[in-house]
Amino acid sequence: MKKTAKTRIGSIDILRGIVMVLMALDHTRDYFQIDPFGINNPTELSTTTPILFFTRWITHFCAPVFVFLTGISAHLVGQKKKNKSQLFVFLVTRGIWLIFLELTVVGFGWNFDIHFRTNFLQVIWAIGWGMIVLGVVQFFSKQVVFVIGFSLVFLHNTLDTLTISGGIGEIIWLILHQGPDQFTIGNHVFWVNYPVLPWVGLMLMGYCCGTFYQEQHSQHKRKTYWLLFGTVSIVLFIVLRGINHYGDPSNWSEQESIILTIISFLNTTKYPPSLLYILMTMGPSFILLFLLEGKNYKMLKPFNDFGRVPLFYYIIHLYLIHALAILAVLLQGYSWEQIDFVRYFGGLPPGYGFELFVVYIVWILVNLLLYPFCSMYNQYKSKNRSWWLSYL
Repeated sequence: MKKTAKTRIGSIDILRGIVMVLMALDHTRDYFQIDPFGINNPTELSTTTPILFFTRWITHFCAPVFVFLTGISAHLVGQKKKNKSQLFVFLVTRGIWLIFLELTVVGFGWNFDIHFRTNFLQVIWAIGWGMIVLGVVQFFSKQVVFVIGFSLVFLHNTLDTLTISGGIGEIIWLILHQGPDQFTIGNHVFWVNYPVLPWVGLMLMGYCCGTFYQEQHSQHKRKTYWLLFGTVSIVLFIVLRGINHYGDPSNWSEQESIILTIISFLNTTKYPPSLLYILMTMGPSFILLFLLEGKNYKMLKPFNDFGRVPLFYYIIHLYLIHALAILAVLLQGYSWEQIDFVRYFGGLPPGYGFELFVVYIVWILVNLLLYPFCSMYNQYKSKNRSWWLSYL
């Protein structure tokens, strides 16, 4: 008889909560820093500073961890379903729901444009497609699912030089791997920031690792797995990055200073996530899962609460940061007429923005404002078992 996994795994919720808080730092920087895609582009070696680069670099952990843990959570949900058909319905319908949210509620949060003229296909979109794929492949054995996921993660960079131009083929390949780039349907522009192939692969691997939380795996055995995976991932990243031949479309190079050389070494490709990007971010994350296992979760309650309501946090943090940015625009002396919501990131006018220390202050404020609402919603979800809550 199949043993049912615990409803909540503290280490998973806390790690998810940590990366969500870090995610808010990146989005706060997008909306509050002076020219974050120009003179203050954190990955531009000729202009970046160590603190600016590492402000961006630490947030690289968010999307991979979020996607991987979604795969684990899907396995845990499957342990509570009566059969694979029920899991199929849940995963596919939730995947479609997430894609819908990305194109509507989340998309509006990014731009505040009621006409949706610019649309970003990002992490919620990628997770949605991952769930749909997972709903299908979960009928296969775990070994087959792992091979598919492993192949997508480790081999997708062999497709980097493959491009398709024109027609529906270009759009499909943009969505699968060729992005980041855009396509247009009528008056609507779609930016494919998260091509789905590698993200789906990472989710499938997370789904397989969900077996670590079944009854036959002791805590000691599970911690051994995470420590091993973390160590191997970090070593493999260092070796492959050092060889400078495979795993990332952008090579590193020696710079004029040691710190810039380190930055070049760590400056891996996120869009789409290269193999080295995934190894660089997931290695330390596996170590964190090892360290968090069995710890006193009460001391980490804020992260635990955030991690239990990830979609709720994601949506309201986006609206809050964007609304505060619009308020800051007006307080800096710009008029409402100067706010063009068709512009990237919802109409922030040229010249607007603050130094990095202001970004950190706003980031802290955002999380302080969000916590009471996330905590209350977590308590509500804990006391209510309505089916629709699993979609929020």
